[in-house]
Amino acid sequence: MSGHTAKTLRLTDREDIARRLLRGSAKASFDPLVEIDWDAPVEDLWGMRPERVSLYGTHLWDRLTDAERRRLSRLEMASTMATGIWFETILMQMLVRHAYHNDPTTNHVQYAYTEIADECRHTVMFARAVGKLGSRAHRLDPAAHFLGRVFKALAHGPLIFGGALFVEEILDQLQREMIGDEEIEPVVRATSRIHVIEEARHIRYAREEFHRDWAARGPLDRAYSRVVLGLVTYYSATRLVHRKVYAQLGLDPREAARAARRNPRFIDSKTHLSRKAVRTLGSAGAISGPGAYFWRRAGLLGR
Repeated sequence: MSGHTAKTLRLTDREDIARRLLRGSAKASFDPLVEIDWDAPVEDLWGMRPERVSLYGTHLWDRLTDAERRRLSRLEMASTMATGIWFETILMQMLVRHAYHNDPTTNHVQYAYTEIADECRHTVMFARAVGKLGSRAHRLDPAAHFLGRVFKALAHGPLIFGGALFVEEILDQLQREMIGDEEIEPVVRATSRIHVIEEARHIRYAREEFHRDWAARGPLDRAYSRVVLGLVTYYSATRLVHRKVYAQLGLDPREAARAARRNPRFIDSKTHLSRKAVRTLGSAGAISGPGAYFWRRAGLLGR
């Protein structure tokens, strides 16, 4: 098979996948402002399963009452949603740039625009949910904020879709286990249901495009991408819980952040939630060398 023929087949496959994703979007897309009852009162339920809370099993957890533990879980879920907003805002800008350089008459680019529309609705949905859970979207530290600006401006194909795959997979895993759990706050379950259904298409799109673009990169480009992708995952995974969350509960932010960072249960939880992304990116050779250091530091490769 000639190189031209192989390229034609890859582009045809790319278009077929995008066509199916567009068809799925037409059949199952949601308007969160209509689908979710935003006027329903917040109940004193969990914001996430207790074993996913950063302080679960620590000496600080033992000090908290049951009501305080549930409130902490809601505040941590709100913080995770705020981090999701941060990354989805970055992703939307990267997808617009990706579409800018490609043919808008193709299914591939039209699905990119469709995903941007999905992400716009998701950011509004998460922003509403953060407020309902009694919190606010705390601004990330200057280093993460600055690096986010650099990343969205300079990231190319495998970084765009590798980074998207990681963040979308870890949120997807967290939300899937909460949808049917009646001990979880209803607004969290409702936002999770919508996000899981729509993100399944985004994950397929990111996975296919990552593999396609990664295969075309040379050794130097891959080495660079591994390091940058490691930094992206590190800053995403270590900013899920803002320190101000602990202060809202009356805990010392420094002590609580240190306890969470060293908490083996929290490390195991992040390892579990990121396992699909690690398997996909690792099997492609995108997690190795210096870049793997950041994955390990973030608690994504186990202890």
